[in-house]
Amino acid sequence: MSEPGFRIEKVAVDDPRAVALRRVLDADLDERYRDADADDTPEVAAKREAALAVHPEDVVATLLAIDADDTPLGHVILRRLGEEWELKRLIVTAGARRRGVGTALTETVVDLARRAGARRVILQSGRMQPESLRMYAAAGFTPIPVYEPYIETMPRSLCFEYVF
Repeated sequence: MSEPGFRIEKVAVDDPRAVALRRVLDADLDERYRDADADDTPEVAAKREAALAVHPEDVVATLLAIDADDTPLGHVILRRLGEEWELKRLIVTAGARRRGVGTALTETVVDLARRAGARRVILQSGRMQPESLRMYAAAGFTPIPVYEPYIETMPRSLCFEYVF
């Protein structure tokens, strides 16, 4: 698939560019949620880390948005979460924001899930990511209750679904 000025490529989950973008995302989320997680016990922090973990065997697709000069602009994963299809680990680099990268990655994940027979795509986010929340709403995602595995360690998560 291609979009103006960038293309979407399916890559291996361990592609070094994808791994690097996930590190950038982790640093960004750590910064955004640092105060919210400050009072966590080590046990709660470990449970949260386990809830957020993405295991390669559950990954259906890892996608990168790549600029004309081969610079990675964004990343997303589509994974199976039990019987569900979940959008995970969406990031758009700071320099690529407002170019439609996040929207293109989201639309591609939704299309892949739909073509594979999913009845919906779900995702988990949070209040400290307002730009993501706006994009998900604009893409047609609607709010749902917090779902497993986030209920215990992230009960204030904001969760959404895209229904086919």
